[in-house]
Amino acid sequence: MSLKNFGKAALLVAIVAACGKNRVQVTDNGLKYKIHEQTEGTRKGKVGDILTLHLTLMNNKDSVLRDTHKEGAPFQMLLQVPPFKGSYEEGLTMLGKGDSATFYVSADSLFTKAMQPLPPGVQKGTDIGIAVKMMNVQSEEEYKKTQAADFDKQKGIDEKVIQNYLAKNGLTSKAQKTDSGVYYVVTKPGSGPTPQKGEVVTVHYTGKTLDGKVFDSSRTNPQAGGKPAQFQLGVGMVIPGWEEGVSKLHKGENATLVIPSTLAYGPRGNQAIPPNAVLLFDIELMDIQKGQAPQPGMPQMPQQPSGR
Repeated sequence: MSLKNFGKAALLVAIVAACGKNRVQVTDNGLKYKIHEQTEGTRKGKVGDILTLHLTLMNNKDSVLRDTHKEGAPFQMLLQVPPFKGSYEEGLTMLGKGDSATFYVSADSLFTKAMQPLPPGVQKGTDIGIAVKMMNVQSEEEYKKTQAADFDKQKGIDEKVIQNYLAKNGLTSKAQKTDSGVYYVVTKPGSGPTPQKGEVVTVHYTGKTLDGKVFDSSRTNPQAGGKPAQFQLGVGMVIPGWEEGVSKLHKGENATLVIPSTLAYGPRGNQAIPPNAVLLFDIELMDIQKGQAPQPGMPQMPQQPSGR
């Protein structure tokens, strides 16, 4: 082939590839999708990988139901075997780091499989549009190594933030530190025992960010009706900072826990808490009992990457 003809052939291939972008296509399993950006040769996701991605969920009228771009951190998930034909998990195996696409999934199938009712704005028999921007594709081992490195780095950052906060508020000499890095300042001493692993504690709490903004309180939480929270110590029902901080308190004691982000909600945060936020919790340890407790409303363990 002459160079002249080769150039024409290459141009034709480029045109055909470009035409494939932003065009709705359908897989053999019935998944409708539209590729926006896709780089050949990049590692694509496979079952068992940890995916880091931004996603935007839209109803059939293009109204946004969820947008992780506005949540402060991308979504992470373990890529699982597609639970039904036409599931967007199939589409995620087409994408590598930097790729983007939109998948159109049956709302009935999506929410039925998740055992959830159709959300407001989503009509039965319609499709949900899921726009995806793939940020990273990692094996479980790669993900754990990255998490460990990020944890160590953030731990040092949090320690400096906490030291600055304690110094600014004249609390350096009053604060005590646990082995894992939780600081606590006793504001009202208690004379009772400290709770042991497996015991149920009853506490009133108020959670705040370092600027003093309250994001939750057992005293005003409408779901709890102003009642104190209960949880079993040492079984992973709450964030690690609570586990360790509350275990240092005596029954009847009031204290402020200063919890590094690595022992709270980490890089993902939640709707009320920014990513990598050091948190304050004003705690009143009211009671200690034997036995099991109902699940607390707050502050529960942040979820690990999952399939949904």
